[in-house]
Amino acid sequence: MDSQHAVTRDRERRVDRLLVRSFPDRAALGAVAAGDIAAELRRRLAAQERVRMVFAAAPSQSEVLHALAAAPGIDWSRVVAFHMDEYIGLPPEAPQRFANWLDRNIFMKAPFGEVHRIAPGADPAETARAYAEKLGEAPIDIVQAGIGVNGHIAFNDPPVADFNDPLAVKIVDLDEACRQQQVDDDCFAAIADVPAQAITLTVPCLMAAHKIFCMVPSRAKRAAVDAALNGPIETACPASILRTHPDCTLYLDADSDPEA
Repeated sequence: MDSQHAVTRDRERRVDRLLVRSFPDRAALGAVAAGDIAAELRRRLAAQERVRMVFAAAPSQSEVLHALAAAPGIDWSRVVAFHMDEYIGLPPEAPQRFANWLDRNIFMKAPFGEVHRIAPGADPAETARAYAEKLGEAPIDIVQAGIGVNGHIAFNDPPVADFNDPLAVKIVDLDEACRQQQVDDDCFAAIADVPAQAITLTVPCLMAAHKIFCMVPSRAKRAAVDAALNGPIETACPASILRTHPDCTLYLDADSDPEA
């Protein structure tokens, strides 16, 4: 076995700098990942006044967030929450809006000190600029993330991902694979209903976080995970950049793990 893929008996392995943890099913993945995130939150809250955390909104993150919201011993009043992307063009009350999804799944389930929602409004460019300014006020401690079927992280699809992006937040066009995933996830009835643009945190913004927890269940993600772990580190699979982060853990289940 080469040094890039060092496998241990407890279903953990390293791929470059990335720690990969594999579980038999989605429930086990969610429970362990939530426990790990909760432990990191408690550790940081014991050492600093506030923790700044970025949240991903997607059905793949439901189990993790539900368990995290119920985790004991977290002083949520000292947690400052952001989220990593939002559609442009949906009405504020649309259930598909990621801010609304996160409200239902965690923001309204725990007493956060601050929640900063992306609200594109009539001037998405100004929203992106202001959100970048808010993010830049202090370091991001934790990112909770997923990977899309096209290998995206946040809404950094392959055509628009930039590992050296000068911006922290930007407007992007969503590619067809990304938009189709939203239909396949039962978030929209048809691809024509999926917005064509979004606001997203960029790759460098996400990678600047001290710690990244990336949860990726389901068979639909297996090819993207394979490319992220075994292909070149390139924007054709934006998630491949996670292999260079100094403290990132990838959580897989038997369906998503190409080695399962």
